[in-house]
Amino acid sequence: MATALLSNPTFSQDQIHLSADSLQVESFEVNHQVYKLPTKVQILNYQTNSRGNIQHKVLSVSKQNQAWVIKVLISNTGSDTGIVKNFLPFEINKNQVYLTGKGEHRLSRTHLFLPGKTPINVIVPDNAWEMGYNTMELQSNLSIYGFSRRADESIQKGKVKRFETILYPGGSISYTIYIEPFKGVWQNGILQVFQKRKLYEVENFNDSLYRRKDLQWVRHTYLMHLMMAWDKYLFDRPNNTYAINQFISRGNQLYGGDDIIGIWPTWPTLGLDQRNQFDLYKDLPGGFNAIQKISDDLAKQNKHLYVAYNPWDIDTRAQNHYDGLSWLIHNTHADGVVLDTQGSSSDSLQQAADSVRKGVIMYSEGMAVAKDMQGIIAGRVHNALYYPPMLNLNKFIQPGFTIYRVAELFKEPINREFATSFFNGYGTEMNIMVPGQPAWTEKQYAFLGKTTHLLRLLSDNFNAANVLPLIPTKVDSIWVNKWATNQKTVYTIYSIIPQGFKNELFEVVPKYNWHFVDVYHHQLLKPNYKNGKYYIEAETEAFHQKYLGTNNEGALDCIVQLPKLIEASIANNYLNLELLKNNYTNTKNISIEIWKSESGWQQPDLVLPFNNQSISIQKAFDRFEGKLIVQVIQIDSLGYKTLLDEIVAYLPISEARPVDPLTTTKDFAAGASVSNSSSTQGMSLIPAGKFKFKQTHGDDFIPYPKQLDSSEINIPTYWMDKFPVTNHQFYEFIQESNYQPSDTVNYLKHWKNWKPMAGDEKKPVIYISYEDALAYAHWYHKSIPTEIEWQYAAQTSNLNEWPWEQKIPVTRTFEEVTNTLSVIKINGIDSNFCNLGNGILDTVGTYSKGVNPNGLYDLVGSVWQLTSSEYASGSYAYQLLKGGTYFKPAGSWWYVQGGPRELTYAQYLLKVSQGFERNGTVGFRCIYKNNSSN
Repeated sequence: MATALLSNPTFSQDQIHLSADSLQVESFEVNHQVYKLPTKVQILNYQTNSRGNIQHKVLSVSKQNQAWVIKVLISNTGSDTGIVKNFLPFEINKNQVYLTGKGEHRLSRTHLFLPGKTPINVIVPDNAWEMGYNTMELQSNLSIYGFSRRADESIQKGKVKRFETILYPGGSISYTIYIEPFKGVWQNGILQVFQKRKLYEVENFNDSLYRRKDLQWVRHTYLMHLMMAWDKYLFDRPNNTYAINQFISRGNQLYGGDDIIGIWPTWPTLGLDQRNQFDLYKDLPGGFNAIQKISDDLAKQNKHLYVAYNPWDIDTRAQNHYDGLSWLIHNTHADGVVLDTQGSSSDSLQQAADSVRKGVIMYSEGMAVAKDMQGIIAGRVHNALYYPPMLNLNKFIQPGFTIYRVAELFKEPINREFATSFFNGYGTEMNIMVPGQPAWTEKQYAFLGKTTHLLRLLSDNFNAANVLPLIPTKVDSIWVNKWATNQKTVYTIYSIIPQGFKNELFEVVPKYNWHFVDVYHHQLLKPNYKNGKYYIEAETEAFHQKYLGTNNEGALDCIVQLPKLIEASIANNYLNLELLKNNYTNTKNISIEIWKSESGWQQPDLVLPFNNQSISIQKAFDRFEGKLIVQVIQIDSLGYKTLLDEIVAYLPISEARPVDPLTTTKDFAAGASVSNSSSTQGMSLIPAGKFKFKQTHGDDFIPYPKQLDSSEINIPTYWMDKFPVTNHQFYEFIQESNYQPSDTVNYLKHWKNWKPMAGDEKKPVIYISYEDALAYAHWYHKSIPTEIEWQYAAQTSNLNEWPWEQKIPVTRTFEEVTNTLSVIKINGIDSNFCNLGNGILDTVGTYSKGVNPNGLYDLVGSVWQLTSSEYASGSYAYQLLKGGTYFKPAGSWWYVQGGPRELTYAQYLLKVSQGFERNGTVGFRCIYKNNSSN
């Protein structure tokens, strides 16, 4: 038996026990405790072809830093060529997690096998496609992993291919297996290999580039366009002018704009003449001055310019490449360099950039492998790998390494490209070098805009080390990655369920004073408690089944767990924002952004300081109906936004909301606007008191405002006209003020020669609009009562149903017409108390028995009386009327229900124009407040 000791920061004096003759594991010793396996587990598992005679043997078992290391030699002792592939450290146990090859794909075969799940194709580093990984569970919360790497340089009489090793007779190659314990969920083993051990390629990772403040801006970028110099979007040759500004503006509109624009004037024209790559930049239209202006204009929008470097350019005009690169960066003001054909950078290249100024990024065409990530902090997932695997394990190697997936629009719709990039927490390089702008471009850009906006807002999480890929879900074909920081936890969700999904998906752990928000659909979520666990619901859209297996398949969701920083409520057509205590003390760079649409990549509808406040919905959002998305945003020193919290307020569709009342007449009248005196003559004092407001109404086809019937209101003292305003009073007003409405249609149409008809002087004035009534009230320093003010004065604190004492209760007959309309006929009112609807308008005060306890006459059965309570939905606006009217059409139930109405009854006057609203049954009375500003 062979034994190897291991010194581990977490586990001390760990041991592995091997049967030397059979290469079987019998037990592991961790923290002085021996974990004996139920059965011996075979070391090594690989596939071969039927030819050749493939043998293996252990060369050594040793300790290397934290891992047990087993070196294995694979050799071909036969007389024919042999093939070795899918090498694993241990024999396969389908109840455990393992990584190995599957299928015959030319570029990507590595799959992650999870118990009971469909294997998941994954991207691994370009030097580790042949890697193998599997695990063995020792006990709950403690496991062992084995990780194998092929030593390509050890090949003898053979050929190394991406996924296979070809061994000719007598050929051999060696593999190294690293074995370590890990605690917790299976993902911790993967993360230990990739993030902590850097695939065992480097012992002490040099992260100095990642700690440089001047280079950290790139980790918060998520969208670039890389274009060639002859692209019409860069330069408009017929008009001899640059078109890049129009392209940038178009991008801002379609997808929220680029973080980076890359200009490429070299390949495939480089080598046509003796000019080298740097000369071609100099010879662009306008020379370096023009390129500098492009770069400087981008910088003003917090965007960046990249140039290209072609290391293979050695046969054109001779120039030291490092000097040339410095010269190019200096003269273009570029912020980054695309390293053509390279998967890594070098100290010399970075120094060439640094010699010009700090903050210039090297961006490799290929993805840097783990050891090379020490010298470069940005790279790409090349589009040579089309229809890329869903999960990219490169993302987990080095936190802060910036990844872009190369995507091209010309081939086909590519929503999957954008979706999987978002799922993996990295950006998209829209490579438009290949010509083509298909019809679907704008629709695709809209999807890209939504994912990119969220990547930017949640960037801190996507650059953090605390990530957990593929957390358990209740269903297959939908996957979740978890990205956690102390400030928030982000869950990116990718689905290939074509019919869509909306159900409980994964387990969460609630926190006190935190909440869950679906930031993709902008919905507040509440976890469901079942069997001692909490589960959160996710939602993904449906997509056409024909897209399955194409680069347009898939749908997304994104759920974030955040601390509650703000609460929102809607009352009286105001959005009230209240900050929660004991959260952020430094609010210098924190603001509140409010959106009234799902498209978050354009400018918010409202930006507010981070404090308690009330916002008029009417003024800020007019008649908008739907979600108001309220986000708390912090902007860092580089100008990048971070989402701190999100809440959603709902403005229900069709619901009537109060409109801020008019206070002046300047927009609808000519002439003087206010008199020099005011008087309470002809008015009754309405004493202060408590009032429980209740509203009744008729046909609700157009919804009436929702009221809190049980709310008790404190009403201050005011005065109210004893009678509705008469024709004579309104005539005097016109004579004094020279009032002329801006809209004269139907204005006082019952008068003759702009005077009341003889005998009508003391009848209520009609054929006036609300604006006319407001001008009258304003002239006398009065106002039009609100519905509550009118009703309180009419009902008094006793909440009388009628102005008088109705000793014998009225009777009502109900006839239900529709689900919104019930015709109610009132019987039992004495005709000595009010006009019951005979169609004749009476002189005010005719029905003296109908006076109420406050001395108010003609409250019902005279004219509908205007209030200042105006409401609007997303479609309609209306003014509320009170009191009923002398007119009572009875030939159809579709008519407005006229005649005298209960004091609680309201009728809307739909707003079209002043002329349309003026009619023969609507009048008004005024109120006066001692503290009125009118």
